[in-house]
Amino acid sequence: MSTSSEPTTTTATTVSRHERAVVLPANLHARPAGQLARAAATFTSAIQLEHGDRTVNPTGVLAVMGLGATLGSTVTVRAEGPDAEQAVETLAQILAAAE
Repeated sequence: MSTSSEPTTTTATTVSRHERAVVLPANLHARPAGQLARAAATFTSAIQLEHGDRTVNPTGVLAVMGLGATLGSTVTVRAEGPDAEQAVETLAQILAAAE
């Protein structure tokens, strides 16, 4: 009995995970929520915003506003995927500049 084995090729996938906390300079209302949703939709990574006990996907304006984040509260941006670092940095900048 002979057995043959063919070479197996395994592609290693590196998953990038990043996180950053931002203290809000203003309430998270419609304008910054819209900016976050538009920016989040441009990335392929899975992105989450967390505030208190709530976690949302930031691609929806109502979801972002539903966090209830207000002036001085901390929002954590997390992303996992190929462009996670850029996604976290971009969304953190939008949060930090909220008016």
